[in-house]
Amino acid sequence: MAKVLIVGAGAAGLMAAGAAVRQGHQVTVLEHTDKPGQKILVTGKGRCNVTNDCTAEEFLHHVRTNPRFLFSSLGAFPPARTMELFESLGVELKVERGRRVFPVSDKAEEIRQALLRYAQDAEIVYDGAKKLLLEELPPEPEAAPAVPENPRHPKKKKAGPALRCVGVRGTSGKEYRADAVLVATGGVSYPTTGSTGDGYRLARQAGHTLVEPVPSLVSLVSHDPDCKKMMGLALKNVTLTLFEDGKDIFEEQGEMLFTHFGISGPLTLSASSHLGDMKKHKYHAEIDLKPALSEEQLYDRITRDFALLANHAAQGALVKLLPASMQPVMVARWGIDPATKANQITREQKRELVRLMKHWNVPIDARGDLAHAVITSGGVSVREVDPRTMQSKKALGLYFAGEVLDVDAYTGGYNLQIAFCTAQSFARNLDETSQSSALRLMPAPLVGEPLALRKVYTDR
Repeated sequence: MAKVLIVGAGAAGLMAAGAAVRQGHQVTVLEHTDKPGQKILVTGKGRCNVTNDCTAEEFLHHVRTNPRFLFSSLGAFPPARTMELFESLGVELKVERGRRVFPVSDKAEEIRQALLRYAQDAEIVYDGAKKLLLEELPPEPEAAPAVPENPRHPKKKKAGPALRCVGVRGTSGKEYRADAVLVATGGVSYPTTGSTGDGYRLARQAGHTLVEPVPSLVSLVSHDPDCKKMMGLALKNVTLTLFEDGKDIFEEQGEMLFTHFGISGPLTLSASSHLGDMKKHKYHAEIDLKPALSEEQLYDRITRDFALLANHAAQGALVKLLPASMQPVMVARWGIDPATKANQITREQKRELVRLMKHWNVPIDARGDLAHAVITSGGVSVREVDPRTMQSKKALGLYFAGEVLDVDAYTGGYNLQIAFCTAQSFARNLDETSQSSALRLMPAPLVGEPLALRKVYTDR
């Protein structure tokens, strides 16, 4: 039985705590807020898109950053396992468009409570993590090579971890000692829910490289005044295409929203994860308001509507085509005299209306800020973390799971699944990593020691 300390009681932390308890370990969770799992409550607009009902192979196509890192953990704990787990915890699930999985109740609180039940045998301590307790390891003993080395082509010896993490000093000043310390603190998005970037500070202390955190799955800022005129307008079944320097880099059909600062909603969040360096590239979005109709079909539809509304002014003629708040904005962008009657609108003007409805342009000027991003892109470099066990390659006994890692995906339940599968990998491999860590600290093997034990050293 290992003594396990988990920093952070979010989705990854609670999942890891429950899984580690079921492996027979003694688990303590440090949480610096007074309400564990707060960020779960804001996911999926308060409904919690808990995972995506797809295969592990399909899942990886939706991982934006470092998908290969997830091969092992996702293979061992795919979405189907996540769904089985929550159903075993009493949560009834449903699958919606895009294979997004939600609780039937549409309440994220139900998922939070299920995770708390899963981790109920772990001790939750309300304290922050100020500092890792690190000890220097003695130099790794060299084993005799199986065959003599060629002096002209010596093999490069890979240095092992120089440190061992033996616990955490809390913000209260209290020390929490453990055999394994998991950092599951999330990123820096939605800081009011407790994601304040503490995990990055702890990772740096152990010598980890950090990929600069940037907002991902975030609303987009547009200085176009038309967005503000239509703020609050939600569009359904539209297609949004994102362009980088005139080349389309994202296209998807779904829902979006106009806001006082630009655009938001599910389509926008997905598109935002495709943005590159906004100082080097120019971006704009185009919205197809009637994706089910070709341009010719839309032209015929407009012609029929205008014939039925022959004596209506231009704005009134759009009543069957567009939401009320968009009608005056369309007339202004159309450039037509608002007093023009529907039966006076020319063929060329109808063609221009078709173009605007199929290619409504929104310039993109900036990403929304980190405080309102759904997730953070960036974090602890996965090159310095074992993808099978989640153990640090810099410090034995130190692990990472969830959003603190430089792994992120598109919207649709994928990011919570990443938190769950990396947490499960940590718990599933605890016995193995704690045993190998203990062997790493043993004295160098003597001449008469069994070959099997020597192999533990030479394999590292």
